[in-house]
Amino acid sequence: MGNRVYVGNLPFSVRDESLAQLFAEVGEVTRASVVTDTSGTRSRGFGFVEMASDALAASAVERFNGREVSGRALKVDLARPRPERSRNAPRRESPRQSPTL
Repeated sequence: MGNRVYVGNLPFSVRDESLAQLFAEVGEVTRASVVTDTSGTRSRGFGFVEMASDALAASAVERFNGREVSGRALKVDLARPRPERSRNAPRRESPRQSPTL
């Protein structure tokens, strides 16, 4: 799972295809996705790229971390695995909600 790369501080104009093209400079990209809002139209400013191998992912981190794209310095690192969530786990309450008396 070390072939997945987190890419932060993306310009909002970057889409999946352009992210894949950028990282293809290092080697084969198997998947690239920019995370969008719930409507699926506006970028949230980060995404993930899956490279063909762990070595390519490490090269991508070295090459692109701090690289400027459209005036923004990218934050690139190996992605951490998602924590497991139970389907029955209660959701966290917002700290702004007042307790019911």
